[in-house]
Amino acid sequence: MTVLDDRTTAAMWPAAYPQGYAVVDVETTGLARDDRIVSAAVYRLDAQGNVEDHWYTLVNPERDPGPVWIHGLTSDVLEGAPLFPEIAAEFAARLDGRVLVAHNAMFDWQMIAREYARAESAAPVRQRLCTIALAKELSLPLPNHKLESLAAHFGVVQQRAHNALDDARVLAEAFRPSLHAAAERNVRLPLLECRPLTEWASAPTQPRIGAQASYRAGGWRPSRKRPPCPYPNPGRYESDKPLKQGMRVAFSGDTSVDRELLEDRTVEAGLHVAGSVSRLTSLLVTNDPDSATSKTLKARSFGTPVVDEAAYTQLLRDVSPADG
Repeated sequence: MTVLDDRTTAAMWPAAYPQGYAVVDVETTGLARDDRIVSAAVYRLDAQGNVEDHWYTLVNPERDPGPVWIHGLTSDVLEGAPLFPEIAAEFAARLDGRVLVAHNAMFDWQMIAREYARAESAAPVRQRLCTIALAKELSLPLPNHKLESLAAHFGVVQQRAHNALDDARVLAEAFRPSLHAAAERNVRLPLLECRPLTEWASAPTQPRIGAQASYRAGGWRPSRKRPPCPYPNPGRYESDKPLKQGMRVAFSGDTSVDRELLEDRTVEAGLHVAGSVSRLTSLLVTNDPDSATSKTLKARSFGTPVVDEAAYTQLLRDVSPADG
């Protein structure tokens, strides 16, 4: 794969590409909706992916630091760190006017958006780019989509995995050749809209010591049992008709709207949120229909209709009442 050099960059660079990027990594107390950021790093890059500067801070989460065995940040280390509202303005200045770039960007964006919502503010981010999605667009021959695999592919050496500053550095160094490869082939960048979180209610939390139940595989928020949908399943969605109450809707992959809010709006419309895809699923919502996730593969095998998030949010505005 040939990569553009600095002499040809300006002449051949796609005009539609963003003018600047903020490569971000955050370490957190866990993966749930009520978890907090304990450290954050930002590498600012210019339009061609060259590093302009970098910034790093610890953040006092005002609670148990969670998986210390992963991020290495103990309560003693974080005790004197600033609170998030105290670093919010500087963080925002680093993000302002740039595309947020992260590895598994939905997670980093949701954590950042929630912190700003708690602080009764909003991050000045309009779009994000996930480097996992970009690697897929470029068909990079990676054994998996871990950051270490992306780094190894481009010869970038990791020094301290799960340290926000080093992870952001590694990602910035791997993003630049990825960006140049995309520019050379005029590949569409997988940009997604970032909508600030405005519907936030802090859940009551109890002091937690040691390992946290929220830090587990399978989700980024505590499991929440929803009441059963009161309407019968009317069958599959048809493209020329509206959604109907009782339809079973499944979600897969990254979404612009916080997933929990999108699911809440689905339930409020009288639809059923399905955790998996089966022959009874009415519709799959995904922004990456060509991905090889279990849900998209099952949707293809069952012939389940698929729409993207933008189309789905339009459909939610006019859901037909259930029969009878």
